Amino acid sequence: MPHRHTAPPNAGRPSGMRSDRHEPLPLRVEPAIASTQPTWRRRTLLRLAGASAIGIPAVATLTACAEDDTVHAPDPLAAQEVLARADAAAATAAIAMAPQSNAALSTIAAERTAHADALRTEIDRVIGVYGDGTTPVHRTGALTVPGPDGSPVPATEVETAAAQPATVAQLRDQLVRSQQSAAALARTESGYRAGLLASISAACATEAGVLLT
Repeated sequence: MPHRHTAPPNAGRPSGMRSDRHEPLPLRVEPAIASTQPTWRRRTLLRLAGASAIGIPAVATLTACAEDDTVHAPDPLAAQEVLARADAAAATAAIAMAPQSNAALSTIAAERTAHADALRTEIDRVIGVYGDGTTPVHRTGALTVPGPDGSPVPATEVETAAAQPATVAQLRDQLVRSQQSAAALARTESGYRAGLLASISAACATEAGVLLT
């Protein structure tokens, strides 16, 4: 049987003409684009971004602290705190002059210290704290308190005098002045502050009129 020869698909066609059968065109492969940022550089940028995110609040806080140079008026309760601590110191000092009244004087010292601590807590609450728990810079002007004759005197003068030995009669007079001062301030305050001052005034009246009689 004679061998049958099959012509190639493009046989008999002019050169350059395409066969009716569409041959698949070769896929064009784009060369991979190499990264222009080395790995170490990306890690460095990430570290810098993280440091900036952490550092911004800290810098803002420090800036706020540095710029807060306002001198505020003393909190009205600050003078009452000084009087309370002065009364406590005077009561302790009076024990040497009147040991027979040791129990009453010790009770007065403890109560007036508790009053001072409560007043300080309220003063600090108003000033507030930062988110990290630190206390903001809060500059205040010179603090004065009512003196023996009712006129204002520097707080340091009252604190120094309170450390000196005193008689029971002197302590009683001091407590009466503290009672009157707290009552007068309570009338100008409101809410918790007014209640705190009224309670302190009542305690001072009891100490002077009951414990020291």
